[in-house]
Amino acid sequence: MNVRVLCPPVCLSLACLLGFPAAAVFGQAASSRATVQQELGFEQQTDAALKEWHTNPPGTVTADDQVAHTGRWSARLQRDEKSAGTFSVMTRILPVDFAGGTVELRAFLRLKDVSGFAGLWLRQDADGEILSIENMQSQQVKGTRDWAEYHITLSLNPQAQKLYFGVLMEGTGTLWADDLQLLMDGQPIANARPAPRETALPGDHEFDAGSRVNITALTPVQVENIATLARVWGFLKYHHPALTAGQRHWDYELFRIMPTVLAASNRAQANTAMVAWIDKLGPVADCRECAKPAMGELSLKPNIDWIRDRETLGAELSARLQRAYENRTGSQFFVSKATGAGNPLFAHEPSYTTVKFPDAGYQMLALFRWWNIVQYWAPDRDAAGQFWPAVLQEFIPKVALAQDKDAYQLVLFELIAKLNDTHANLWSSLQVRPPLGGCWLPAQVRWVENKAVIWRVTAPGDAENAGLKPGDVIEKMDGAAVTELFEKWVPYYADSNEAARTRDLTAFMTRGSCGPAALDVTRAGKAVHVEAARVQVKGYTPQWHDQPGETFRLLSKNVAYVKLSTIKAEDVPRYFKKAMGTKGMVIDIRNYPSAFMPFAMGSMLAVKPTKFVAFTRADLANPGTFRFDEEPVIEPGGQHYGGKVVVLLDEVSQSLAEYTAMALRAMPNTIVVGSTTAGADGDVSDIPLPGGLHTMVSGLGVFYPDHRPTQRVGIVPDVAVTPTITGITAGRDEVLERAVELIEH
Repeated sequence: MNVRVLCPPVCLSLACLLGFPAAAVFGQAASSRATVQQELGFEQQTDAALKEWHTNPPGTVTADDQVAHTGRWSARLQRDEKSAGTFSVMTRILPVDFAGGTVELRAFLRLKDVSGFAGLWLRQDADGEILSIENMQSQQVKGTRDWAEYHITLSLNPQAQKLYFGVLMEGTGTLWADDLQLLMDGQPIANARPAPRETALPGDHEFDAGSRVNITALTPVQVENIATLARVWGFLKYHHPALTAGQRHWDYELFRIMPTVLAASNRAQANTAMVAWIDKLGPVADCRECAKPAMGELSLKPNIDWIRDRETLGAELSARLQRAYENRTGSQFFVSKATGAGNPLFAHEPSYTTVKFPDAGYQMLALFRWWNIVQYWAPDRDAAGQFWPAVLQEFIPKVALAQDKDAYQLVLFELIAKLNDTHANLWSSLQVRPPLGGCWLPAQVRWVENKAVIWRVTAPGDAENAGLKPGDVIEKMDGAAVTELFEKWVPYYADSNEAARTRDLTAFMTRGSCGPAALDVTRAGKAVHVEAARVQVKGYTPQWHDQPGETFRLLSKNVAYVKLSTIKAEDVPRYFKKAMGTKGMVIDIRNYPSAFMPFAMGSMLAVKPTKFVAFTRADLANPGTFRFDEEPVIEPGGQHYGGKVVVLLDEVSQSLAEYTAMALRAMPNTIVVGSTTAGADGDVSDIPLPGGLHTMVSGLGVFYPDHRPTQRVGIVPDVAVTPTITGITAGRDEVLERAVELIEH
């Protein structure tokens, strides 16, 4: 299994670094090699949040304005015994649109008390598969060292599509990095010669500067015709042999036909135009090795009955589509499958970073691309509960008529939310999603008893000065009722279920402009007005709900406790050994696991080979089909723990946390306590969108072995326990208390 990610994703073992899927690098579009060098000295920094880099684990990688090799700023990786995982890493991505012999990464490094090792790293991928990787682990750069220049090299593979590079540190200590250089054959990467353009896009540059599609208003007839065009364009993309062989710049062909379809006065004219457009692709020959119909146990079948609807399409257009379907070869150009996990990859989807908005054509391309990926490559499209043709028609005018980039991004948030997938979202553009602003109240908020409740103060001094206390129920912010604010914001939050949606709304609700904020709260049944202040937050602090302190401890002679947010795989046998003789163990997954635990812990609990999950994967030869695959099995290990096991879950338990809970729940003497989880599991697939944007989709279907679904449903506890306002006010962990009670009694 590949790593399953909660956004922000966490990849916290060195093996994970060497093999994490491309989609796991979240919230960061690929950089431009023309400008990347300007950003490798960190002088564009204005605060400690490291710009343009993906960093993990949260809070361990920042910018530093106190120590630098040159200039004012450097990057700092700092870890102690309490840091999550075993190492910290900072990463950039470049598309390999250049050619040459040797890639070289140079940087000045400074070390203080590094216990493991520090170094640079390079990796090149193609179609989600690692081609090669290089790092400095063998050099064992550790301890305390003054500034010195280091470098690593990698021979460029002609098949490479993405280049990953960065800095990492294993163990504890502090590492500073500054004045990085990325070179190709000894010259700045910006000067590298361009790679030969793929024959898939044969020198077609007509719309590089813009789509030239102008839309100022849309009639119902135009919306209907454009909706048909969207479906025809997407169907051909994954079925017509000229396109599955990559012989056309299909995005640009869309821009060529769209004005004609818009100009059609009725359905028949639009259909006739599409027939002529399809005919320019050339005749569809009888297939010699035709794709075989989908076989086996299927979770989803293609929704393609519409291609036979002659009343809507007309006889000729319907015949063209059926001809392409019946003679499909099973090959694909625009989609492939990740090695190992098998989730879809969309490596041949340009993100068109230079588009100037508004551009109705490129905006419509975003809608067409995303909608068709959902129809053919999203395992949970039916679980979303949408009538997708109606969604398409609803968003055609919304997307086409967006008047600037912010409006375009905001309507994409609304569109993507229709998938009801917490993995989705427009991750490149969270700064546009309401509420807007760069500051936050110094407190974490949770949805408790159907109210927004301050759960924890994150900066006690600031919070106390502001008069904020755990247990305060926020009724109004700056005069606006919380219920009204949520009603305005909720269309832009892509979440699988209500547990995840209220989690995310409360997590973001205090964001706003820096400075004063007026709150009306209820405290101990009394109305209280609080004058607080939003402040800048340095770095990302995960809002986990597990216990602070050590990863493992004995709560009593009868009860052991372990939390997975800071677990290390190598410590698991030692923890279980310490737990021997206790009545039971609490495994707290009200967090995101820092290491992959399903098999490491499951083997300690299993008494026989045990299945715990079933996956569905896309069938490339039959777009829109998902079939059940072989199921992984947990084998019993040499060490066995026979006490009760209580797994704690709640709304922050997502993705890998949910997958881990499924594995542990399948073991003997295990019960799940808490509340419903976020309902988003499966390796994610990245979807680039015009404007340098990107979203994701859950790329695998995740089910129980009996094929009961988990997407949107989440992991439902055996014993439901939720926090109360009274308990939060008193500083209690009522979920943990109930777990201990179940073990003791």
